[in-house]
Amino acid sequence: MPTTLPATMQVVQLTEIGRPPLVVQKPLPMLGDTDVLVKIAAAPINPSDLMFLQGRYGLRKPLPVAPGFEGSGTIVAVGKAWWLRPYLGQRVACGTPDDGDGTWAEYMRTPAMRCIPLQPKVSLAQGAMLIVNPLTAWGLVELSHTGRHAAAIQTAAASSLGLMIVRHARRMGLPLINIVRRAEQVAILQAEGATYILNSSEPDFMNRLADLSHQLKATIAFDAVGGDLTGTLLTGMPNGSRVVVYGALAGDRVYVNPAELIFRQQQVEGFWLSDWFRVTSLPRLLQIGSQIQSTLHADFRSTVQATYPFSRVNAALAHYQRQMSAGKVLLVPDA
Repeated sequence: MPTTLPATMQVVQLTEIGRPPLVVQKPLPMLGDTDVLVKIAAAPINPSDLMFLQGRYGLRKPLPVAPGFEGSGTIVAVGKAWWLRPYLGQRVACGTPDDGDGTWAEYMRTPAMRCIPLQPKVSLAQGAMLIVNPLTAWGLVELSHTGRHAAAIQTAAASSLGLMIVRHARRMGLPLINIVRRAEQVAILQAEGATYILNSSEPDFMNRLADLSHQLKATIAFDAVGGDLTGTLLTGMPNGSRVVVYGALAGDRVYVNPAELIFRQQQVEGFWLSDWFRVTSLPRLLQIGSQIQSTLHADFRSTVQATYPFSRVNAALAHYQRQMSAGKVLLVPDA
């Protein structure tokens, strides 16, 4: 590790589940043979990060640990593997390792395979949001094509990820029914050019969902909410449909009528980006990363509503939780 690097780094540290994180100084991590050290430029707060802080995420790490599942920065050191040498100095989007601190730290150790080189036209701010939402949107829309579904449905359609799915589905020629729960969210989707929009708060929602899903033959749904809405989707969709649950915004378990599964051959399954990573080869991942960057400003752009230094992480968390649909909140190391 180059001697020009500092001995310690600023870290947002979770010491106890459910408690506000602290900002501390820690030694820089040691690198494994195929690891890289990324000097973090920016890292977003995502719903998955909130679940991690509350102990509700599928991946748990020994405490204390720095949260943060994605970010961007520059590779400033590499492990012993010879093929890592060209990585030095590269700007990258990076995902967190399974066994160490995440991106809410001044420096992060991560496997080289969890880094996607950034094209010159992509800023570090946009690069910080290149993995979780864009790759999830890509993976979900890909499910509709591999499963030969004529059309799809999505919930939480006005979210940052939902808008990416709207744009990517349109580019891929996939008719998409978009479900929101407030009138102002309908307006957001109309401004985005979405064709089919349903407001789940309106009294005729169930009838409109059933009519439209049967008309378009929408036999797959991407559900970010869970709770009662998952079962509602199954009830309204044609026989033999599948609901892919990838989020838990309702904060509740999924409720499904067994009759839907038994008599109508409906299916419920989960989508976890970490699993998608494991079954996607590195060349394919780099290819997708390049394609996403080439259409970043058209399809996969993210709105940033605020930026906070690490030292104000709890103010940043409060801000994001108040206005989750207004765009991303970024964390950056203190100057």
